[in-house]
Amino acid sequence: MKQKSWNINLEEMMEAGVHFGHQARRWNPKMASYIFTERKGIHILNLTQTARFLSEACNLVANASSKGKQFLIVGTKYQAADLVASASIKARCHYVNQKWLGGMLTNWSTIEKRLQRFKELENREKTGVLNQLPKKEAANLKRQLAQLRKYLEGIKYMTSLPDIVIIIDQQKEIIAIQECITLGIPTICLVDTDCDPDLTDIPIPANDDARASIRWILNKLTLAINEGRYNSIKVVE
Repeated sequence: MKQKSWNINLEEMMEAGVHFGHQARRWNPKMASYIFTERKGIHILNLTQTARFLSEACNLVANASSKGKQFLIVGTKYQAADLVASASIKARCHYVNQKWLGGMLTNWSTIEKRLQRFKELENREKTGVLNQLPKKEAANLKRQLAQLRKYLEGIKYMTSLPDIVIIIDQQKEIIAIQECITLGIPTICLVDTDCDPDLTDIPIPANDDARASIRWILNKLTLAINEGRYNSIKVVE
């Protein structure tokens, strides 16, 4: 797919607070090349670098999307949870926004069995079967369904490992990143000033705490994913 600029505007990034890093004392020295300056003890990210890597990430996902590749978006911190869900639904991506279950990728066969159980219980709920069971048994199965829905709702229709994983907070989702590394699944990750950019394939230097920053980055990535799908349909037509 043709390389694009994706209308990445530095002023918009500043308004969204994408450039604000962590306190300087909390930094990871590997992020030095992505930091512009320090102000009042806070590191300020170099938005030119952010624009460069975000554009690269958008081109990657647009190209992958045009080929029918599948995406998983991961962000379980409370600031990001609803943003991850809404962005993923909008771009028809799988997502995890509550808790990363260890082995979700590396032990996929077990997760598949849980997904089958999830769908089975949902079907029993929809058809009214659960309400026909003895009260204690029904209550137990409904609790089980609620748990499965909470943690697996975003990957309910995921039938195989994702082709690309997008991660919002490297520190919080380190287990997810390690699983991707183990399996050789490419990752795109927001990296704040306390992160290790070497752990991801495409690091996007950005504030990973502010909702406005997370929303802005996700909007660009999901726009690229949707455009890739749209262009693939046009080619087929």
